[in-house]
Amino acid sequence: MPRFELRQSTRHLTAYAGLILIGQCLEAARLNLLDKLFPVPKGQIRTSDIVKSYVGLLALGKSDFEAIEGFRKDRFFREALQIEQVPSSVWLRQRMEKIAVALREATDVFSVHMLRRAAAPITPRNGFVCLDFDTLVMDNSGTQKEWVSRTYQGVDGYTPMAAYLSNEGWCLALELRPGNQHSALETHYFLERVLPRAQELAPAAVPVLSRSDSGFDAVRLLFQQDDEKRAWAEEGRRFEHLVKWNPRQQVMVDWAARATAADAWREERPGKRVALVDLQVERSWQQHKRNFRRVVRLLERTIDKKGQALLFPDNQLEGWWTSLDEKSEQVIERYGEHATHEPFHSEIKSDLDLERLPSGQFDGNDLILHLAMLAYNSLRLIGQLGLLGEFSPVRHPAKRRRIKTVLQELMYRAPQFIRKARKVILDCGEQCPAFKAFFQVQAHLLEAGQLS
Repeated sequence: MPRFELRQSTRHLTAYAGLILIGQCLEAARLNLLDKLFPVPKGQIRTSDIVKSYVGLLALGKSDFEAIEGFRKDRFFREALQIEQVPSSVWLRQRMEKIAVALREATDVFSVHMLRRAAAPITPRNGFVCLDFDTLVMDNSGTQKEWVSRTYQGVDGYTPMAAYLSNEGWCLALELRPGNQHSALETHYFLERVLPRAQELAPAAVPVLSRSDSGFDAVRLLFQQDDEKRAWAEEGRRFEHLVKWNPRQQVMVDWAARATAADAWREERPGKRVALVDLQVERSWQQHKRNFRRVVRLLERTIDKKGQALLFPDNQLEGWWTSLDEKSEQVIERYGEHATHEPFHSEIKSDLDLERLPSGQFDGNDLILHLAMLAYNSLRLIGQLGLLGEFSPVRHPAKRRRIKTVLQELMYRAPQFIRKARKVILDCGEQCPAFKAFFQVQAHLLEAGQLS
């Protein structure tokens, strides 16, 4: 076995070259505007430096405040993110928690600005740009953090609310909620913030379809989305909604009788029959009445898929509220694609290391999620621009790269950091497979006019 000689040179090597791309995304987001909104006395660390430092940590898959200590003397970290001074872990925590409420409102729109200015690709699916919103569970059991409570998955933690746009999964909102808060509670405020962002980013010629599960089956939300549809129509645009129906206290026998009377039963195979019922239902909200379309599907199985006869029939009732003017089968098929947003939840919790939030304060953790949205979208943008083209490192074909792949292929690359003749150089080495991908991402940002 060969023996290697260990040597420590004076060369400056870094293990996370991808931070230069994150710095360019933050420049596109114009985070420096925070210094005008939150000025600090001379000599103190700028607010933008606080935010950039933490977003940089999240972009490397680190969420603990203590992780910043390893970067305080790292010159490349400062240069890549354009930071004057890297804060300590204590100062980072205290500053973020102190101005959490005001700062989260200010940083909420930076992601949208970045995506719009960088001309982020937004692709439709089957004729619609889809807007999916849902809650996710973050397990924070065994802690004394503020507003940690029992979630619908039976663990103690939080149930944040998230909204994702298009096939790429751009995050338009990520807001913290107590663990025991019902999904539909205060969601109308959430939609008031999200829907204008979707309208700003989605191509004007392509309709937008919002999709949500039965936890959001509330008459107030139906009226709100119907109002949004009418407002978009006045501007010459199209907005539709699709909400899973929650069959509260419904009697299956009555629905079976209704399907029989309408001659709606169809046999799909021996022992299984399906009925589709299309209804117009009048709903009331604040002395206003409107008709909404509801598609209902009934399933009856007397023989399971393995051919075993059942002692009692297996009945299933489900439905969907929708403004779509399509066949019932198409409506159901469109809702089936709603589950494609679930991997985005996983990437935020695992790839960004945000399953267990680091702050003990609710507002502090809420700010962290707002910054996580910016880090998530930056990594997603880098992945879409650098890992899908002909110059990307070798990977199987895909329409979207997950955040973990971006971390592996672009963020954690080890070049040499060189400052020479007033130039800042990253020497990636002869065998770096991500070298051309770096150039591809930078070229796109330059064409979009993001860099000076």
